Amino acid sequence: MTTYTTPNMAFSILILLYLLQYLSFASSQSFIGVNYGQVADNLPPPSATAKLLQSTAVQKVRLYGADPAIIKALANTGIGIVIGAANGDIPALASDPNFATQWVNSNVLAYPSSKIILITVGNEVLLSKDQNLISQLLPAMQNMQKALNSASLGGKVKVSTVHSMAILSQSDPPSAGLFNPANQDIMKGLLQFQKDNGSPISVNPYPFFAYQSDPRPETLAFCLFQPNSGRVDSGNGIKYMNMFDAQVRTFKLLLITLIGFLTCWTEGTGLHWCDRLAIAIIYAQILPRFELLVDAVRSALNAMGFNDIEILVAETGWPYNGDGNEAGASVENARAYNGNLISHLRSMVGTPLMPGKSVDTYIFALYDEDLKPGPTSERSFGLFKPDLSMTYDIGLSKSSLTPTPSTPKTPVTPSTKPTTAGWCVAKTGASDPQLQAGLDYACGQGIDCSPIQPGGACFEPNTLASHAAYAMNIYYQASAKNPWDCDFSETATLTSKNPSKILILTPTLFPCMCRKFIQLLTL
Repeated sequence: MTTYTTPNMAFSILILLYLLQYLSFASSQSFIGVNYGQVADNLPPPSATAKLLQSTAVQKVRLYGADPAIIKALANTGIGIVIGAANGDIPALASDPNFATQWVNSNVLAYPSSKIILITVGNEVLLSKDQNLISQLLPAMQNMQKALNSASLGGKVKVSTVHSMAILSQSDPPSAGLFNPANQDIMKGLLQFQKDNGSPISVNPYPFFAYQSDPRPETLAFCLFQPNSGRVDSGNGIKYMNMFDAQVRTFKLLLITLIGFLTCWTEGTGLHWCDRLAIAIIYAQILPRFELLVDAVRSALNAMGFNDIEILVAETGWPYNGDGNEAGASVENARAYNGNLISHLRSMVGTPLMPGKSVDTYIFALYDEDLKPGPTSERSFGLFKPDLSMTYDIGLSKSSLTPTPSTPKTPVTPSTKPTTAGWCVAKTGASDPQLQAGLDYACGQGIDCSPIQPGGACFEPNTLASHAAYAMNIYYQASAKNPWDCDFSETATLTSKNPSKILILTPTLFPCMCRKFIQLLTL
């Protein structure tokens, strides 16, 4: 017996599952964090901040110290907490294991209901050029790790240290990235420690400062994840479409080149790479297409490297205000950078070699710190004001994540003769970096891209081209439908043919659906 489902019932089911999927996605964004600085005299109480954070998609908070009031306020919230040992604590941590034990007892064990996930020992220590302090960094981290191990927390709480991008003596092009020769030995020791203990290397990439040294319009678009012509790495031909990826991938490459690659093997007619080598290739992004890696890797050394160390972005952000000589410091640019960064992370597209992976990223900062010295920009990074209102909206609020589609009273079947140029689609031949840039830009403008997230109604087919086409079309449908709303740096075009070739409810609400719902609707 055939069961028939009315379009209204099918539509209701679709809406319900769409909402459930979206809420699930919003609650699982563990890669989004925020820095909580306290160099201010007007901050709201920690209890109010804890409630604020629970109303957002932020899942992790980085503290620069270990403030008891904040750690207590975040108890039982499920929010991961990064605490920090100050640079001034490093000598004692390095020389006295008992000091490390006391530090862990006071700042970790004292808060069993708080989810402490990482301890950063020092902040940008190598930048200090204090050779005595630098030499004590690794012993301090080792003693901190031993104290955690003794407390049976070694597998739960990791130990790292935060690096400035200045530890690189060369970063352009990314494939030529090099650690400062003066720090090679200490870096090898730190990375070996982190590899042995499964902890991440933590870095502070700030495209804003890169723009300061090259304040051209094309540089701004490159920094803000906006459509641009991209920049080709002369060393390997990779085309980067944003500064964030270029800076982060520089570190990925450095982790690989310190020692080398693992070997691979083939089975049957397909290539099957051993897990560690696959990660290494993904991290390095040495060549733009997977197949071009074969010849380079076949002769690679059969050696274990640092390719399995994860990268954590401890700080990144954009100021919404600055002095007259601080180019690019504006609300518009801050919203664009942080909003498009969030969209870039949420897209989970990654690369063809690493689909579905986003780097844990802590945005700077939760609040302005009005007592900070220096230029105006130093006091203008806050996402929220002391009264808990948003400085500008980048889609972090859970309320803004909840979709509110305008449900029609009856399903509407589009005309068999749609108006001319009714859909925006990607051009044939558009490169993956161009498609990714278009996807990031469209999703960063406030449109709903949740259907192309894992589990979403339009996640399949899981290809960059399909996801980009969805985002481009949604952006176009939500705009004034001017030709320039379907440009995306000349990588998209208008068409009068419905690319989905399926029944849809309206041209703007659900431009695609997963096949099982299409079958349900057409019974």
